[in-house]
Amino acid sequence: MSKGRILVVEDDFDISNMLRIYFTGQGFEVNVAPRGGDALSMTRQSLPHLIVLDIMLPDMDGYAVCKELRMTTRTSHIPVIFLTQKDERSDKIAGLELGADDYITKPFDIEELKLRVTNNIARQERENQTDPRTGLPSGRLIEEQLRKTIRKPDWALLDCRINHFERFKDVYGFIAGDEVLRFSSILLGEVVDAVGTPNDFIGHPGGDNFVIVTNTACAAKIREKIKARFSEEVKTHYNFMDREQGYIVAKGHDGSDVKVHLMSMSVGQASADMRQFSDIREITETAAEARRQDAMSN
Repeated sequence: MSKGRILVVEDDFDISNMLRIYFTGQGFEVNVAPRGGDALSMTRQSLPHLIVLDIMLPDMDGYAVCKELRMTTRTSHIPVIFLTQKDERSDKIAGLELGADDYITKPFDIEELKLRVTNNIARQERENQTDPRTGLPSGRLIEEQLRKTIRKPDWALLDCRINHFERFKDVYGFIAGDEVLRFSSILLGEVVDAVGTPNDFIGHPGGDNFVIVTNTACAAKIREKIKARFSEEVKTHYNFMDREQGYIVAKGHDGSDVKVHLMSMSVGQASADMRQFSDIREITETAAEARRQDAMSN
């Protein structure tokens, strides 16, 4: 299992290639962006667990990239380690004021950088801030977002769950299950990018459950597109025979063979235009009940 996804933002090919080779060998998934604009685009497509960010870039400096990441709801939680040739106190303070989590100066000790990377990723997971498989916000970060949401006049919470996920894992194994979770997080991000807003929030409370916070105008479109795309695209995670027959064969509680439908996604909604909610627990319970009703109708 991967130790996490790292995005290296560095225009010096020798340095970026060295970091890619080293961290891949250490068990991380590594992507490289040579420009700040590329980094922002790649981050939206697939959330990394951590970003190693050079300050000196050809199109925009690392400070501007970090500021954009921190101002965007979906990327505001990602740890950022600044990588720079400068060693001035003012530069470090500027980076930390923008929300950077750490700072390392070139030329750097690769073992020291590795420790900083692993410590920052571990801290996020230890504080229950991100799910280790998807890199999406979890736990406390979701609660904080919902508390902000309830104070706004126009919001919608979508509670999404993968139907038949546990039976799929029983047959295909936990590695295949983790791949489905990563696929789901990417799909949700693509849908939100296409029909949502830049400030929409996507979280992963755990297991087969995801949440999206958007506005009431976008909620129906997001829900419809997620359900349609998931049902079609998740088929690639099955073998040819199971795809063709439209079900898998799993073991029932008594040990007998049972037919299980291919995975789909049910989505429930709670929104500001429904009624007055007193707290975030009431919001999540309403969305969960709507999601259960949606699952029963599939």
